[in-house]
Amino acid sequence: MKKSSKLSDSVHVLVLIQLDPFHNLTSARLAESIKTNPSFIRQIMSKLKQAGIIESIAGHPQPRLTAEPKNISLLDVYHAVEGNEPVLHLDTDINPECGPGINIQLSLKDYYQDIQKNIEQQMEKITLQDVIDNYENRLENPQSDYLELIADN
Repeated sequence: MKKSSKLSDSVHVLVLIQLDPFHNLTSARLAESIKTNPSFIRQIMSKLKQAGIIESIAGHPQPRLTAEPKNISLLDVYHAVEGNEPVLHLDTDINPECGPGINIQLSLKDYYQDIQKNIEQQMEKITLQDVIDNYENRLENPQSDYLELIADN
């Protein structure tokens, strides 16, 4: 199963919008930074716009945040791009005649709901400004490199 990177890609886009390091934030330029295609970026930006997190004008490469980064939580971004999709998913493609299989999934459901609640509580505490501050700290004090990032995934 492919992991979703919508949240991290959306935060990436929002940080670039706030810091505007390229002075030309077209979907093509943003896609280049994330190593994806411009269509995917436009989809993300559309969801962020619908959620009221950014504003933009078609044909103008100058999107803006609608609030200060300290007032945008990771949970806001998550809900904008993932909706109410949970982080963890039960396997519903099991044999309906297998009692253990059904009961294992139902047993996991309660735990997954608790995990989801905890994740959302933590995401509510982390703001876009926190991410920006961490990013800027890493620029000043490089602690890792790209190889470490990809090794963790």
